Amino acid sequence: MKKEPKQAFKDIDFLESPSARSVRILSEYEKIKSVLEFNRIVDTITFFGSTHCIERKLAKKNIKKSIQNNKNILASEIDYQNSEFYENARKLAFKITRWAKKFSKKNYRFVIATGGGPGIMEAANRGAAEAKGKTIGFGIHLPKEQGNNKFISEGLSFQFHYFFMRKFFLTYPARATIMFPGGFGTLDELTEILTLKQTNKIEKLMPVILFNKEYWNKLINFTYLSNIKMINKKDLKLFKIVNSIDEAFEFITNVLEKNCLQRNCINI
Repeated sequence: MKKEPKQAFKDIDFLESPSARSVRILSEYEKIKSVLEFNRIVDTITFFGSTHCIERKLAKKNIKKSIQNNKNILASEIDYQNSEFYENARKLAFKITRWAKKFSKKNYRFVIATGGGPGIMEAANRGAAEAKGKTIGFGIHLPKEQGNNKFISEGLSFQFHYFFMRKFFLTYPARATIMFPGGFGTLDELTEILTLKQTNKIEKLMPVILFNKEYWNKLINFTYLSNIKMINKKDLKLFKIVNSIDEAFEFITNVLEKNCLQRNCINI
């Protein structure tokens, strides 16, 4: 008996083929967009940072084990130092989420969003969840990466295939971006966002916070880039380096309350 041909949208072989790449890209865009609209999420505040940071409680346990076994002591000590970033991200996300609740009546404003993974991402999602707010995880499917963290709100945990589509949703709805210490991924997001702001491709007001002065000043000499005219002096105002939870919170909330809420600006 002759088989009936498959309808295109039910043909898995076709949908997973190079010919259907545009369909897959559009599917990622439309699915996430529709879910955010369904959940009445107007805009976000995005956290970036290292996947390697762990909570302080676990870092303390690991140091004790390392000392007992006389093995990996230095690595455990570094993890303990970096656990401060985890705890700061957690506390800052908690504080922002509680602040955002007073603007989240009919719709949800300034929802904490991350790349969905461990480390700083987990800490930010965790802090928002502990404040009993919605929180988003824009995860990515990678061969060696574990899945999205458990602190993301139900229905708001996503898995992207395409990095650029994930980046779009990490940036487009964002009203502020907070960069904690991180590696290649964090640097990639930072330089891309600063480039988009520098070239006015991001026209909206979107504060960019770099958390921890010691880390960022050691990592990138922004003043040197300006002095040798690789960037303009005014480009140094595209971001703000802070050293405390209160400083980050006050700067972001003051900017958003003054410039965004009064105009009822909406992204999605």
